[in-house]
Amino acid sequence: MKQPLVSVIMGVFNQWDEKVLKESVDSILKQTYSNLEFIIWDDGSHPEAAKIIQKLDGLDERIIVAGKEENRGLAYSLNECIRLAKGKYIARMDADDISKPLRIEKQVAFLETHPEYGWCGTDAELFDENGVWGLRPMPEIPNLKDYFYYSPYIHPSVMFRAELFDENMGYLASEETLRCEDYEIFMNLAIRGQKGYNLKENLFCYRETRDSYKKRKVKFRLNEAKIRYKNYKKMGILFPIGWIYVFRPIAACLIPTKVLEFMKRHEGSRHKRAEGIPKKAGVLQNQS
Repeated sequence: MKQPLVSVIMGVFNQWDEKVLKESVDSILKQTYSNLEFIIWDDGSHPEAAKIIQKLDGLDERIIVAGKEENRGLAYSLNECIRLAKGKYIARMDADDISKPLRIEKQVAFLETHPEYGWCGTDAELFDENGVWGLRPMPEIPNLKDYFYYSPYIHPSVMFRAELFDENMGYLASEETLRCEDYEIFMNLAIRGQKGYNLKENLFCYRETRDSYKKRKVKFRLNEAKIRYKNYKKMGILFPIGWIYVFRPIAACLIPTKVLEFMKRHEGSRHKRAEGIPKKAGVLQNQS
């Protein structure tokens, strides 16, 4: 295989649904842009789940399956993928999401012609087992204040310049960053003076089911508050408004999960209605 321009990286831990995993992987293999390698890291999955991942190894010559028996977390997995990557660009992917066919092609075209940006993400359609239920538009050129609400990039939709990751830069693999690895690395890059961009097209399908909200445990929200405090301080946005947003994830602990789910779904559905997307739109429709 020739030297790839793009390295797609994906960490997998106990993805039991083989069909969902295969759909995710296929969405990369069927990209209109083909000069890529696909590094899939098994983060210590259960032996039976690991067998599902190993089946991917012979699916396409561009796939590289690696990993360890010990579960170390997503940040560690992504750092290992980056260490193996040969591409000029590093594109993220998750084991239950779907990239639309033009995603990689359009991100490469953007980064090749806009050297002032270190990475770019995209807008996304939100879907579950019933199809697309909402949209998640992101700020086109995020500024520091955009970090108050949430990460201004959809992590698995992002493509980075590989040169951003040197011996001093990678994902912070610690207990503190569990479930907010993406938030931390984007703030860290911003602190270093790097800039990101979001393509204003729905080039990604982000899976957000009702079970997704159950994963957001109190300890993860407390960790997020710590990450916000540490990085807001470095970014110079802690005082006075930043303090309010440091406590935002903690305040969310007091709101029932069903209320948070309703709020998120209402917001996503509102964007969908504004775009005029059919109520029962399928995930794989309109993939340009």
